[in-house]
Amino acid sequence: MKYVILIHSNPQPWGHPTSDYLAAHQGLPDDVRKRLNAEFEQVMSELRANGELIGGEALGDPVAARLYRWQDGSPLASDGPYSEAKEHLAGFFLIDVEDRARAEAVAAKFAGPGETVELRSGMWPGGDDQ
Repeated sequence: MKYVILIHSNPQPWGHPTSDYLAAHQGLPDDVRKRLNAEFEQVMSELRANGELIGGEALGDPVAARLYRWQDGSPLASDGPYSEAKEHLAGFFLIDVEDRARAEAVAAKFAGPGETVELRSGMWPGGDDQ
């Protein structure tokens, strides 16, 4: 079953890994930051070894985003991101795991101080959203 793990964050300045730029993460004791980073690297290694990691990508600074909306019968481009949003999509990982329980266990490892992680199932034939 395929899932997307979406990482939402709002570091200032924008950079990756986003946790390095967040006050909530920077304020943690050094040993806690090292432990969290090691746990993240461990789950990434596990996903690669199991063949569960399909891909992922960090995203550029949201100030360079362009939004496209349908208006008056055609797409209209405007500067992004959504101005009302505090957090922005920082990156994503696409995983293919046995079931939702596994996806939830993996997504929980991606959550960190000052960030929000969203888990979404894919909408393709055979997805659990069908």
